[in-house]
Amino acid sequence: MLKAISRRGVTAGIITVLLVTSTYAHHGWSWAEADQIELKGTIREISMAPPHPTLQVETSADGMWRVELGNPRNTERSGFVEGSAKVGDAIVVLGNRSLDPNEKRMKAVRITVAGKTYDIYPERIQTN
Repeated sequence: MLKAISRRGVTAGIITVLLVTSTYAHHGWSWAEADQIELKGTIREISMAPPHPTLQVETSADGMWRVELGNPRNTERSGFVEGSAKVGDAIVVLGNRSLDPNEKRMKAVRITVAGKTYDIYPERIQTN
C-alpha cells in the first residue's frame, strides 16, 4: 500500500513539474525575438478567452498574423477589455515576433485601436 502511494506521489509530482514547465514556456518570452516590430492591419478575429486574449490581424503585406496579448489581468489592466475593439477595426501592434520566421505570430506589448493606445506590457516597450 505504501509503495503504491509513493508511486502515485512521484507520478503526480512529475506531472506537476511538466505542466508548470510547459506553462512557463508557453507564457514566457523565450519563443520571441528580442527586437520589436510594428504590425499594421485589420482585426479579423478577437478572442478574450484564457489563457490569454488573442487577435487575428490581417496585413496587406503578408496576410494573417496571430497576435497574443498579455494574460487576462495584464490585458484588462491596460484598458483593453471586451468591446474595446471589433472585427474590421484597423490596428497597430508593437511587439516581439516569433523566432521562427515562417510563423506569423507575435506577442504584443502595445496595441493601438481607433486612436486609443493600450500598453499591455509597458515595462517591455522599447523606444527609439
